[in-house]
Amino acid sequence: MLALRQVLLRRGLGCTLLALALGVASSQASAAGRLEARYTASLAGIPIGKGSWVVDINDTQYTATANGTTTGLLHAFTGGQGKASTRGTLLAGRPVTANFASTISASHRVDQVQITIVNGTVKEFTVDPPQDNLSERVPIAEAHRHDVLDPMTASLLFVPGNGNPLSPNACQQTLSIFDGRLRYDLQLVFKRLDKVKADKGYAGPVVVCAVYFTPIAGYIPSRTAIKYVAKLRDIEIWMAPIAGTRVLAPFRVQGPTLIGKAVLEADEFVSVDTPTRASVNGAKVQ
Repeated sequence: MLALRQVLLRRGLGCTLLALALGVASSQASAAGRLEARYTASLAGIPIGKGSWVVDINDTQYTATANGTTTGLLHAFTGGQGKASTRGTLLAGRPVTANFASTISASHRVDQVQITIVNGTVKEFTVDPPQDNLSERVPIAEAHRHDVLDPMTASLLFVPGNGNPLSPNACQQTLSIFDGRLRYDLQLVFKRLDKVKADKGYAGPVVVCAVYFTPIAGYIPSRTAIKYVAKLRDIEIWMAPIAGTRVLAPFRVQGPTLIGKAVLEADEFVSVDTPTRASVNGAKVQ
């Protein structure tokens, strides 16, 4: 479960996967939407955590915040809780992360990460406690800090174009991600279309993508967890639309572990269209 959490959900609920782009016709209202979602995490069918996620998107920028905590027996042992946030701009149909921050507390240990990204390049980052300098760890070179997304931005899929965003094309991409300690790629491959129904909010189709993890830097090749996740071919992410946008957000993430299937699934997935302004003959109207 730890390996899956760190790679796909990156130490809490910052769901990790995917990239962005936002297409809007100039004669229509600018795309804008808000998502409020609540998730439950389980391992081998046993609930182990819960969390919430709020995403706000308009035609020029996006923000996302997440909070999560362990539950049940796991909480009794670790008392784990965490929060994460990201913000950035949408430029020429591409995401440009500005800042990412996360704080995770578990077993009397606090883990903090802060990343500043400018035009896709990591300019500053701090991790506390610091990464060790074991000789077998693949070093993070300057080249590994270019053309990357933070893990929360990478958990949203911005689909360009004018057609239905819930299509096979939404999954056909590889994402470059830097989370402060690891630089890795997530390759997405279309698997199928499916349907979901939240206890509150969304009910309808989703696009299901297979997720393949490839470590690039910052990792120790001999580590069992890294080798295990890199070999997995059964990780899936189910993406649902955020109303008023061409953005997809995770509804369900699932994958095998050594002790059973790990699942993160939305109990509530409420999104609303929040149009801000329209363009008429090139002029924006409030």
